[in-house]
Amino acid sequence: MRKSLLPIIVCCCALFGCNKSVKAPETPVDAEQKTSALSDECTAKCPMCQYVDYAGETLRNAVSESEQKNWDYMTNINPETEAAATASDEKLLSVQSELIEEANQFKAEDASCADQVRRWNKIRTDTALPPPKDPAKRSRLAEISAKLIGYYGAATACEGDKCKNIGELSDILIKSRNPDELKKAWTGWHNAFDNQRALYQEFAKLGNEGAHDIGFKDLSEVWLAGYDMPAAEFQKDIQALWKELKPLYDSLHCYVRAKLGEVYGTDVVPQDKPIPAHLLGNMWAQEWNNIYPIVVPYPDAPNLDPSPKIAEKLKPVEMVQLCEDFYQSLGMRQLPKSFWVNSMFVKPVDREVVCHASAWDLNTKGDVRIKVCIEPNMENLMTIQHELGHIYYYLYYNHLPFVYQTGANDGFHEGIGDTLTLSMTPKYLQEVGLLDDFESNKETTINQQMQSALEKIAFLPFGLLIDEWRWHVFDGTITPENYNAEWWKLRESLQGVSAPEPRDESHFDAGAKYHVPGNTPYLRYFIARILQFQFHKALCDAAGFKGPLYECSIFNSKEAGKKLMDMLSKGASQPWQKTLEEMTGSPKMSAAAMLEYYEPLKAFLDEQNKGRTCGF
Repeated sequence: MRKSLLPIIVCCCALFGCNKSVKAPETPVDAEQKTSALSDECTAKCPMCQYVDYAGETLRNAVSESEQKNWDYMTNINPETEAAATASDEKLLSVQSELIEEANQFKAEDASCADQVRRWNKIRTDTALPPPKDPAKRSRLAEISAKLIGYYGAATACEGDKCKNIGELSDILIKSRNPDELKKAWTGWHNAFDNQRALYQEFAKLGNEGAHDIGFKDLSEVWLAGYDMPAAEFQKDIQALWKELKPLYDSLHCYVRAKLGEVYGTDVVPQDKPIPAHLLGNMWAQEWNNIYPIVVPYPDAPNLDPSPKIAEKLKPVEMVQLCEDFYQSLGMRQLPKSFWVNSMFVKPVDREVVCHASAWDLNTKGDVRIKVCIEPNMENLMTIQHELGHIYYYLYYNHLPFVYQTGANDGFHEGIGDTLTLSMTPKYLQEVGLLDDFESNKETTINQQMQSALEKIAFLPFGLLIDEWRWHVFDGTITPENYNAEWWKLRESLQGVSAPEPRDESHFDAGAKYHVPGNTPYLRYFIARILQFQFHKALCDAAGFKGPLYECSIFNSKEAGKKLMDMLSKGASQPWQKTLEEMTGSPKMSAAAMLEYYEPLKAFLDEQNKGRTCGF
């Protein structure tokens, strides 16, 4: 066991003395210079800075080891890699537990500057899974975490000896128009997780114990502690954003339900009830872009889907190179050679892997990678663009102290790549040879906006309900006896989506979504949907674009690139509100840019929905 340095550091306080007041944040300067200057000042005055430097480096080493072992596991699922990942996770939890215990022996008044307090707080609270103090419980938590993720990665739906994985089942949901076949694929996947219910219940209990051990009521409080503002105020802001965007979602839902009723019949899709989940082209009905051919507003307008040309012209690695070219057109650096060597771009044929796309920073010093099973289509091209947003964030903030090497808030990290997908406009796709010549008009605009909204607007309530369910699981409002009932209550009330068959408490449908067994907080994705439009508008303004927001592409704009790189380089070194204000001119998240972007579609939907019964 690592010997604690805390007694040595605390004794130094008697020698150096500690300022009892915390200075206000300084005027913004270059992020690297600011962090260096603050560290020098704090080290000279107070031992807390020695502690946060030491703790940050200790945490960096443990995280790097854990990331490597988990990469090995997720790209080669077998008992050996699972055991190694479990051991490294257990070690990380042990390090975190010890560092948190040591950090709690300081208090904010011990600091000599604001930077110390911020880094100290992050060491104490910046984790999605605080470790219990009890070593046996830490070990069990690490074991359960690995088992939940491993089970998800290897899960299949079987009939006899014939089994289908998530990719094969999702392909059915995308392509089939037979409601019975769709229902069979949906239930097959969801039923595969019934046996994970008890394991998740134990996981939640141990996670709550870890939260309690660091001074929080439950795990939900830990998750909400990282937003630089009181949790209740932050949740109020989130609900205000949803209230502002709900009319647009309701209009889209009403239109889509009517179109599905035309295809499947109103006995299958009642026009005054939630939409059956298996009919929306996605295993979780979280995004609806795969049913675009059913709901396309103007079927005879030119087809602006570049998927056929992507399949014809680009290999998987070339799709990644095309996305890198976009980032480089903004003045951003080349990806390191190791990225191309170490990333997983296609699904291996010789082993089980977790195909869920993800970006990795293995050592916080440039060993960055993506893991994705690329298929040659536009959806995957946008996925790659999204994941490279994470990669460039890693590269531009890795000069900062380790605890600042993350997004300004977790929604920032998810929003960067999505911001750049908004610039993959038909004109951009035409410029890079993935679309033939076309004439933009009202019909092509509405079709394009519909395709975009089926991904971004349809997702919004799903982005809220995952954590809404888990917060209540963690705080005890939702008990294990009603896990599934409450899951579907939220899905019906927030999303207007229902299960295709009765689901009772023998099922664990929340576990069929990766982020639940993977313990990834999900509100970040809702936040990212809002921020990407704010970022897009700010970058389009920087690029000098004049015209409708939905037509803007910042491709080749060095001015927009500089603004983006400035934001990325700040990481989490200052409150996210300050970073947002520097980027957009406002410290508050706003739905205004998103609503502006979809103005043509909203007018179209309202016209189409006249005379229909909307709502659910």
